[in-house]
Amino acid sequence: MEKPTSFYGHLITFIEQSQTTDLRYGHYIRKYYGTTVSVSFGQGVPAKIPWISFLKSPFTTMKGIYPGYLYYKKFNMLILAYCISETNDPGASWNIDNPKTITEYFKENKLGEPYRYGASYVCKVYDTNNLPSADVIDSDLNKLIDFYLNLDTQVKLEIIESSDFKRDAFVSDLKNSGLLFSDTLVSRFISSLLTKPFVILTGLSGSGKTKMAQSFVQWICKDKNQYCLIPVGADWTNREPLLGYPNALKPEEYVKPDNGVLDLIIQANSTPELPYFLILDEMNLSHVERYFADFLSVMESKEEIPLYAKGTVENGVPSKLKLPSNLFIIGTVNIDETTNMFSPKVLDRANTIEFRVDQNEMKDFLVKIKDIDMESLAGQGKGMAGSFLNMALNKEFNTADIEEINAALIQFFGELKKTGAEFGYRSATEILRLIHQLSLLDNNLETSDKIDIAIMQKLLPKLHGSRRKICPVLETLGGFCMSDKTNIIKEVFEKEDFNFNGQGVMYPLSLEKITRMYRGAVDNGFASFAEA
Repeated sequence: MEKPTSFYGHLITFIEQSQTTDLRYGHYIRKYYGTTVSVSFGQGVPAKIPWISFLKSPFTTMKGIYPGYLYYKKFNMLILAYCISETNDPGASWNIDNPKTITEYFKENKLGEPYRYGASYVCKVYDTNNLPSADVIDSDLNKLIDFYLNLDTQVKLEIIESSDFKRDAFVSDLKNSGLLFSDTLVSRFISSLLTKPFVILTGLSGSGKTKMAQSFVQWICKDKNQYCLIPVGADWTNREPLLGYPNALKPEEYVKPDNGVLDLIIQANSTPELPYFLILDEMNLSHVERYFADFLSVMESKEEIPLYAKGTVENGVPSKLKLPSNLFIIGTVNIDETTNMFSPKVLDRANTIEFRVDQNEMKDFLVKIKDIDMESLAGQGKGMAGSFLNMALNKEFNTADIEEINAALIQFFGELKKTGAEFGYRSATEILRLIHQLSLLDNNLETSDKIDIAIMQKLLPKLHGSRRKICPVLETLGGFCMSDKTNIIKEVFEKEDFNFNGQGVMYPLSLEKITRMYRGAVDNGFASFAEA
């Protein structure tokens, strides 16, 4: 190892800057004695405990162990520490003799409880009003870094066993937790995420939309830092609740939203091997096109979202933000007089899954009702996360039933075109990918089942209009769902006890939805996919 240069001058600059409101750190060296240097004076406001870390791969300040300086300004005390990450389990341990935590040091010296970093261990403690010489400072730091760089044989890194993703494992754990979802609904949800990382869950209030999203992300994620559940506010009129904004009074600062969305996206970009999830609860309480426009745009363009003029901000927020492929966005939707409708632009970029509860499902629920144990799901599928991400990156749509699928799509395309609800090349491609993912996940589905799901999730959601405009189209589409010719109005739409799973029905999900839309158009003079 090359003899290190002195760090003493940088440390003096760090201590002096810590007494100011200047949060910039770009002028500090990035490498020192075989480690990567990271400096922080706070995010948006000055930190009570500024720090410097010295890192080696695979560790980060958010996950790992590393040498570092912790400056407890209140006590004029600088601690050279065996640091341990607070945000996540470090995945490793320091092998040191007679370790003393910072909490223990504070108690011994009657300093109360440390504000943060109490679990890290003390190496050296300095009085910033009476620092030792540069030689002593550098010697202490270099000895600690030497020890750190030679920890290879002593580090106990956490190993997560990697295995192929299996839908049945999640289904089994769901049932054990007390949550009741049909196997097909689970297949639809997971396949939709794998097809495109933007899924909308709509339907009856209290039917389990949010619980489905929560249960899966808790199951597949290693820890809580991989997901955010954000209630959308009715007052969201721009992107600031999700992405924050530059501070007009302090141009060098960028104000991050308190809900953690921006941090989640930044962390997803820096940790591509793990999946991250953003759940937007009651997504349509505000106009989606207003606060979500940047996300909708870059989903297709693969460009970056500009946050501020490059070079003006110095608090750790990048000037441009990429939506990485390991970030999945799930929106839940309730339809009533307080909510807003989605535009075709939004629906075209998502898979829309409708949640409903039939009589048999309610009967089954009442018989088997029990307390839900969401905690039992936590991390159960984390070993399948890598396989899940690999499946999401697979953009193939090969299928043995392509002729039957194409024929059905062309048939529906021609009729939807009459109302301006036809689909484009992007939707056609995503439908084929969805069917491919369904084939990989669930071998119990017939070709007609997969076509039915695709019609329900990608074609019908954009269909809306007045009775005069939409009823003839619904009548024709309903006929497409039957294998034999029938008087669709008399024998299906107007028959209250029609069996949608009976003989002659090719696409039961779609036919039932088309029937409800037809009846709504007749009763109200207008119909759309979204229902209260």
